[in-house]
Amino acid sequence: MSRPVTLFTGQWADLPLEDLARRAAEFGYQGLELACWGDHFDVRRALDDDGYCAARRDLLERHDLQLLAISTHLVGQAVLDPIDERHQAILPPHVWGEGHPHKVNARAAEELKKTARAAQRLGVSVVNGFTGSSIWHLLYSFPPVSDQMIAAGFELFAERFEPILDVFGECGVRFALEVHPTEIAFDLHSAARALEAIGRREEFGFNFDPSHLQWQGVDPVEFLRAFPDRIYHVHIKDAVVRLDGRSGILGSHLPFGDPRRGWDFRSPGRGSVNFEEIIRTLNQIGYDGPLSVEWEDPGMDREAGAREACEFVRRLDFAPSGAAFDAAFQR
Repeated sequence: MSRPVTLFTGQWADLPLEDLARRAAEFGYQGLELACWGDHFDVRRALDDDGYCAARRDLLERHDLQLLAISTHLVGQAVLDPIDERHQAILPPHVWGEGHPHKVNARAAEELKKTARAAQRLGVSVVNGFTGSSIWHLLYSFPPVSDQMIAAGFELFAERFEPILDVFGECGVRFALEVHPTEIAFDLHSAARALEAIGRREEFGFNFDPSHLQWQGVDPVEFLRAFPDRIYHVHIKDAVVRLDGRSGILGSHLPFGDPRRGWDFRSPGRGSVNFEEIIRTLNQIGYDGPLSVEWEDPGMDREAGAREACEFVRRLDFAPSGAAFDAAFQR
């Protein structure tokens, strides 16, 4: 099994796609996972301009790069979140509008439907993204949080995402939630509850990113084993936990890269994630999609890190065995 090694462009949205494609090819990547921000992929242009999607593909093909997924994390966050001034910085102006919270939620939901249609035009079958969460702020149960309040959060998720998933189904595209703190699903139990809330619809699965499980203390391999048929895409990102008796996993209101933090992101292979076991488990569950590097390391040069990460993933990946190692001794 030779899975394509791709680069998620979200952390490179300051660069024009033409520039990034050239660099990614030089680094050794086989494809890009296009973010729906910067100039990398414009959902509205994809729907309004008949030549736009073909032009995006042509650009990548000139650099021998595949296109297997797009990502809409920023808009997806606004579907369920209680909207405040932070969201204006991450949303396109036509989604933010006048900033009225419920109208922003509604416009974000419509934008996700349009993203499914744009993905269909582009010829990709997976859209990665976030959902946001109306109940993340209730994580620590004080003042006391009732079971009904949490149930209402999952009911709202179903209410808002069922119509979105209807469009995904019509377009033959799947939505892959990146299980992540601040989303409706952030660990195994919340992921299982999210699936149940929408009746385990096939249009909804997961973009597996081990880094966000690792720092929480959740075994990423157990997540793969729990949802073998719902792993629609894979991010390769690392994290390190360095609890020193002063810091914890909540981050201490310190920015990424601050050495006082209890955890931080690392370039793949430089953190604590056991990628060897992840690859073995991906082989066991039959995942043959891309391994997409989401490069985040606040202490490392971006271009050097992205090049090294590509080399790391290409060495890391291997096909499953086609026969038992002791088959020669059997009669």
